[in-house]
Amino acid sequence: MIVDHVGFGVADYPRSKAFYTAALAPLGFALVMEVTPEQNTVWACGFGNSGKPEFWIGSDGKTTPPLHIAFVVETRAAVRAFHEAALRAGGRDNGAPGLRPQYHPNYYGAFVFDLDGHNVEAVCHLPE
Repeated sequence: MIVDHVGFGVADYPRSKAFYTAALAPLGFALVMEVTPEQNTVWACGFGNSGKPEFWIGSDGKTTPPLHIAFVVETRAAVRAFHEAALRAGGRDNGAPGLRPQYHPNYYGAFVFDLDGHNVEAVCHLPE
């Protein structure tokens, strides 16, 4: 791993926290930690698996320009489940689950714009 964790600001912290809680659940990521403005200058929450927050959002306002973040998963079924959950949580489709052979033959991903327009992806690099 080359990055310990990543985070960005969102326009509506409570709505985005709910969005990411729902969208990341099929990937096995859960809300691990939340800090208050007294602890961190803004509200912030970190998501991860195994108890370590690796993906953070904060109440410091929408980060611009929009970012792209990709979550690696072990199965194509998880990619599909992420896409469905993210759309149900209010995300907008930016690429249905499927192969993206332009990246490599087994690149299977799905893309969703979050509530602030960030391009969020789930990707599996393994064959079916």
